[in-house]
Amino acid sequence: MSKPIFSRVLLKLSGEILANKDGFGIDSDKVKYLAEEIKTIHDIGINIGLIIGAGNIFRGMQAAAGGMDRVTGDYLGMLATIMNAIALQDALEKFGCQTRTLSAINVTQIAEPYIRRRAIRHMEKKRIVIIAGGTGNPFFTTDSAAALRATELNSEIVLKGTKVDGVFDKDPMKFTDAIKYDKITYSDVIKNDLRVMDMTAITLCKENNIPIRVFDIKNRGHLLDIIMGSNIGTIITN
Repeated sequence: MSKPIFSRVLLKLSGEILANKDGFGIDSDKVKYLAEEIKTIHDIGINIGLIIGAGNIFRGMQAAAGGMDRVTGDYLGMLATIMNAIALQDALEKFGCQTRTLSAINVTQIAEPYIRRRAIRHMEKKRIVIIAGGTGNPFFTTDSAAALRATELNSEIVLKGTKVDGVFDKDPMKFTDAIKYDKITYSDVIKNDLRVMDMTAITLCKENNIPIRVFDIKNRGHLLDIIMGSNIGTIITN
C-alpha cells in the first residue's frame, strides 16, 4: 500500500452537510457517515484537526440582516458550532476514535478550552482534535478559524469538505455551465471574488503558504484518496 502524502491536516466541514432534508438540524445518519470517513484517515495515523461550521443551525450574518445585533448573532453561531462538534465527537467515539473537543469560548462542562500547545499534544497522542467556537471572536467565520488553527497547529493543508466537487468560476448549483478549476492560486481566488472561503481565510493561508483543497465530502472515500495523493476537487496554492 502506498504511503499518505500528509501527516497532519486541518479538515474544515460545512455545517450544512449535517442538515436533514429540510436543510436544518443535525441528521444522525449524516453525522455517522462523516465519522466513518474521518475514521479512515485516523486509522492510518493522520493527525487531524477538525472544524465544523454552523450553517445547519444558525448563521450570524443572516440574523444580523434580519435585525439582530451582529455580535450577538456571531456568538450564537459559535454556540451552534459547539453543538455540531459534540454530535460528531459522539459518533467518532462510537467508532472507537479517541477525540477531544476544544472550544474558543468557555463551556467547560462539555469541552476543554482551546490552547494551542494542548491541541498539539492531543494530536501527538493520536487523538482527533475537534475545534469549536470559531476563533472566539465575532466578525470571523469558521473558515477564518480553520485557516488560523491550521497555521497554529502546523497543518500541512486545509481540506475543505463541501457539497460541491471543487472551486468553480460561478455557483454550480445555479449555473449548469459553471467551469471547475483543478488548480487555482490564492491571488486568482481573491481577484475573481470566488466565494469558496472568506477573504480573511484565503489571505491567511496565502501568507503562510498553506494549500487548500476543496472537495465533495459526500463522495465516499474521497477524503482518504486525497490523503493518499489523489488529485480530487480543486487545489488552491501560491
